[in-house]
Amino acid sequence: MGTDNHHPTGGLELAYARVSTTKQSLERQLDALNAAGIPDGRTYVDKKSGATVDRPGLADLLAYARPGDTVVVYTLDRLGRNLREVLNLAHDLSEKNIGVRSLADPLPINTADEGMGRIAFLLLALFAEMERTFTAERAAHARAVAKAAGRHIGRPVAHPDDKIEYAKLLKEQGSSLGHIAAKTGIPKTSLHRYLSVPSAGGTEEMQP
Repeated sequence: MGTDNHHPTGGLELAYARVSTTKQSLERQLDALNAAGIPDGRTYVDKKSGATVDRPGLADLLAYARPGDTVVVYTLDRLGRNLREVLNLAHDLSEKNIGVRSLADPLPINTADEGMGRIAFLLLALFAEMERTFTAERAAHARAVAKAAGRHIGRPVAHPDDKIEYAKLLKEQGSSLGHIAAKTGIPKTSLHRYLSVPSAGGTEEMQP
């Protein structure tokens, strides 16, 4: 499938089908694409395990597609692993004057259409942007609540405060970096960072 390297003039409909596990079947997608009038020679497929992100079939389709063509899928989610990925790909194709059309979505998508197919796609893009905004707002709210409660925000501290204070005390007592590392279990690379700011009780240079 998808092995016809000759690209006639004029827009073509190019089919793409994908399943995410080797146990799933492409049959339903292929039947629908064939029923839409797209021959096997212009149908590209990917059938990979869930752990595999490579999609050579889609890559071949995108390399073959030309301005004026339309990528046809059973449902829009076949084009990507999440909505944002799908919308980004559809946008990139639109920039190249390549349309995207779905057959079995509740509202069939057609990015080249000026009617309901185009409106449905724009609604999907709107919902994705709203979800991105809501996610950012929820994260900001969680940070504000945590900060108000006095909890640490951001990446967790690699080493406990009491060990860091112990390391500073040992430094003030003149211990070497190797000795401090052995006593506290903090690697020398981290000690350089923790001890770069002098403690109140001493400012002498660290000895190796």
